[in-house]
Amino acid sequence: MQDGTYDPPRGPQGGSPQDPGHQTPEIGDPASIHVIVGRSRARIVLSGEIDADIGGDLHEATAAAEESRLPVEIDAHHVTFMDSSGVAFLARLASRSPHRVRVLRAPPTVRFLLEVTRIGDLLDIVDEDPGFELDDDGPSGPPSGTTPAPAGVGGPPAS
Repeated sequence: MQDGTYDPPRGPQGGSPQDPGHQTPEIGDPASIHVIVGRSRARIVLSGEIDADIGGDLHEATAAAEESRLPVEIDAHHVTFMDSSGVAFLARLASRSPHRVRVLRAPPTVRFLLEVTRIGDLLDIVDEDPGFELDDDGPSGPPSGTTPAPAGVGGPPAS
């Protein structure tokens, strides 16, 4: 897990979603968790298989998001598999956050788990990505349509 950075997974399936060579992630893809702290919210980006093998990373992501004291959103667009560890992670965030947690672009497998477990009642499910503004981009924020921030950008808001 990398706090304050966004490092999209790159591998056999291609580059970023803006890349023409980008393909949909597949079951078996390794898990990836990134926490980005921006101006008005914290975003946890999940990809690959979210299961018990990454329980420690899920706990770290929860702690980093809670430290920011900002509303939290989960980008689940590239999740290929989720077990009860992932569901527990979402439930823990939803129950501990003073703000309503949003899940962005949840794939059908994640939506199914949220419905069956009724954890979806505790979360806002959003089909569109509203974009994200980092602290260090200056007063106007990033231009629309920008690619993810380079390593080292972002962090908790200044007091």
